Amino acid sequence: MSWVVALIIGLLLGAAPFAFAYHLQRRKQNHAHLEQEQRLLQQEQRVLQQEQQAQRLLQAAHDKTEADAREAEVTRQSERLRMREDLEKEFADRNRDLGEQKRRIDKKEEQLDKKEEQLERKSDQLEQREKEQEQRRLKLEEERRQVERERLRIQELTAQVEHRLEEVAGLTMEQAKAQVIATIEEEARKESGRVVKQLEEEAKEQANKRSQELMVTAVQRFAGEFVAENTVSVVPLPSEEMKGRIIGREGRNIRALESATGCDLIIDDTPEAVVISGFHPVRRQIARRALEELVTDGRIHPARIEEVVKKIRKNINNEIREAGEQAVFEAGLHGVHPEIIKLLGTLKFRTSYTQNVLNHSIEVAHFAGIMADELGLDGALARRCGMLHDIGKALDHEIQGSHAVIGGQFAKKFKEDPIVVNAIWSHHFETEPNSVYGPLTNAADALSAARPGARRENIQTYIKRLESLERIANGFKGVEKSYAVQAGRELRVIVGFEKVNDEGSMMLARDIARKVEEEMTYPGQIKVTVIREMRATEIAQ
Repeated sequence: MSWVVALIIGLLLGAAPFAFAYHLQRRKQNHAHLEQEQRLLQQEQRVLQQEQQAQRLLQAAHDKTEADAREAEVTRQSERLRMREDLEKEFADRNRDLGEQKRRIDKKEEQLDKKEEQLERKSDQLEQREKEQEQRRLKLEEERRQVERERLRIQELTAQVEHRLEEVAGLTMEQAKAQVIATIEEEARKESGRVVKQLEEEAKEQANKRSQELMVTAVQRFAGEFVAENTVSVVPLPSEEMKGRIIGREGRNIRALESATGCDLIIDDTPEAVVISGFHPVRRQIARRALEELVTDGRIHPARIEEVVKKIRKNINNEIREAGEQAVFEAGLHGVHPEIIKLLGTLKFRTSYTQNVLNHSIEVAHFAGIMADELGLDGALARRCGMLHDIGKALDHEIQGSHAVIGGQFAKKFKEDPIVVNAIWSHHFETEPNSVYGPLTNAADALSAARPGARRENIQTYIKRLESLERIANGFKGVEKSYAVQAGRELRVIVGFEKVNDEGSMMLARDIARKVEEEMTYPGQIKVTVIREMRATEIAQ
């Protein structure tokens, strides 16, 4: 028993190392298993963390993608809005340009309509004139037939008178012929006088209409060049872009400039230029200088426009005053009213038949003074009449009436000498002169206006006009010679004594004057003088 226990104990004691080792090995295995489980758990945690990080990255990427998409959408919307604003602005600019083009087209259409109306009126006038000429021709034919009947009747009466005279005792054939000739001459003189009187009455009735037709014809012949040259000013521009700045937003700049100056601004297809149109020369000069200063300065807006126009108007007024004072000084005048000096200066910007009116007035003053001194008259008074004779041309834009009448009234208002007032008033013989200074002023005016070159007429045109006058006169029957004298202001015609009688000379002068009026264009008047003289020559031996 004991040995069994001992054996068991021995066995136990012998197996203890193995059991411990086995236990230790099991513990190691358990520990390794636990470490492996921990590693697996850590790996799972890392995998889980990685999955969570991946989820966060995916979520961040998704959020970023959505933010980018939203930002792109906002960008696209802003770009669309910007494009829409640009399109609306371009559309508004095009609408404005189209409106401006439409305004110009409407204006041109209106001008074309006016021209068409003028052409229609001219056509109607021509038709009316043709009808009147046809009526006059028929009337003249009737008068010729009537004259022929009268001539036949006179022949019959003559034959009867001759027959009766032959039967009357105490009368010779020569006496009978003389009586018949006297009777015929008396009847013919009465008949011709009646016809001439009738024609003169018809001429008086047609005078007003004829004068209007002449005025219309003159305007139609000269309107293009003369009006374009004397009523417009061209202002050059540095670039085409400046036209838009002159017009301004919705046209406010150009409206302000037109309102401030009283002139029209024409902005058309002319490259780098603006046309200023107006009949008042001082206003046109103010508008031209103001626009030039605005273009040079570059600041163009309504307030600046008013400021510049005000400054330019002041400068022009000073220039007008200085020009008037200089003209008075050159003419040697004293005691001239300041308002008259101002009007004289205004004539610096006024032309008449392309001749500067102020320079013309100075010339007339010198001419009148020289002639007055030669005649023993008051030279200073004559110079005063000549200097002020066209003063009314500074006011005929504003006051209706002849410039001579307007000037006379103005001079009378400022207490000028009555002789000066009458000379101004009568220098175109609208009233009768009451002193010699009126005809003297008229003669000086004609000298200044008629000299070659005064009214921008070159020598070729001048000679051609003189040749045309002589050609017209030489074309009439009975004319032997003709001479254009006084720079074409007078035409002297010499006729044959045996070819044209005294009454024929009067009719010839009238016919030549009428043909000159119909075929020629000239400033002022042309005097036609027909000279008929008899020369008897005998040689003393």
